Amino acid sequence: MKKIRMNTSPKLGRRQSYKNLTVFALLSDYAANADCLTLDEALSNSLIDVVEMDEDGSVPELKVVNRSDRMVLILDGEELVGAKQNRIVNTTILVAGNTTTVIPVSCVEEGRWSYKSDKFHSEKRMMSSKLRACKAKQVKSSLKRSGKFQSNQAEIWDGVEELAFDLDAASPSMAMSAIFQKEAPAIQKYAKQFELTESQVGAVFMIDGRVAGVDCFGKAETFAKVFEKLVQSYALDADDSTGFALAHGKQVLHVSLFTKEAENSRQTPGSRMFRFSDRMRRRF
Repeated sequence: MKKIRMNTSPKLGRRQSYKNLTVFALLSDYAANADCLTLDEALSNSLIDVVEMDEDGSVPELKVVNRSDRMVLILDGEELVGAKQNRIVNTTILVAGNTTTVIPVSCVEEGRWSYKSDKFHSEKRMMSSKLRACKAKQVKSSLKRSGKFQSNQAEIWDGVEELAFDLDAASPSMAMSAIFQKEAPAIQKYAKQFELTESQVGAVFMIDGRVAGVDCFGKAETFAKVFEKLVQSYALDADDSTGFALAHGKQVLHVSLFTKEAENSRQTPGSRMFRFSDRMRRRF
């Protein structure tokens, strides 16, 4: 019987463009056999609960209670909405079935620290690619120093505020969600212009002719489920390689890379951003 050799290295496929965003498909017939749900699937089917650590809460940590037998894949940059303040996930995580897991997060709603709901839900969106890149550098530095997946919370707040002012989307709590809500029509226009290609496991995203980032998954099925929210993340803004890879056993489930320029972009002291952040930061 003839052996079928699988191509495990993605190859560059079809190019699609809309305005200043270009997406190159990454194609492979490789498929990881790990059986996992996405965060959106698990939350929408009430298979997991994402909650504060306790009644008082802890800004850099949340608790995930997985009641399903299946693993849940939570991606770097996915947003969790509700509870005491909205958060984004600091790194890609695979939550085992029937477990309670503490996950590292960052706040993206600086001006709120009060309960809106007991549990978090998903609005099916991810942090902008530029802010994901900056956060990735911070987490990488934290891992070297302390072995922890922590961000620089002050810089995260600064980045969200800078983007909010740039897009005229500032809100009373300086929530990242307000940016997405204001920019929703434009983001949706971008999202509608891109479609999946057969055997597509990832994509190279370019903005203004420069590589903004790469997201690649262990199988096409998983990538298809998060493709739209990834396009929206890159459509919101763009920038530069740091990142993460998540492996289960010897199988890679997700790789996230960013170009260097985005890592190094920071707002300088004395700018408009520091007014809100310096005032509110004392609350935490």
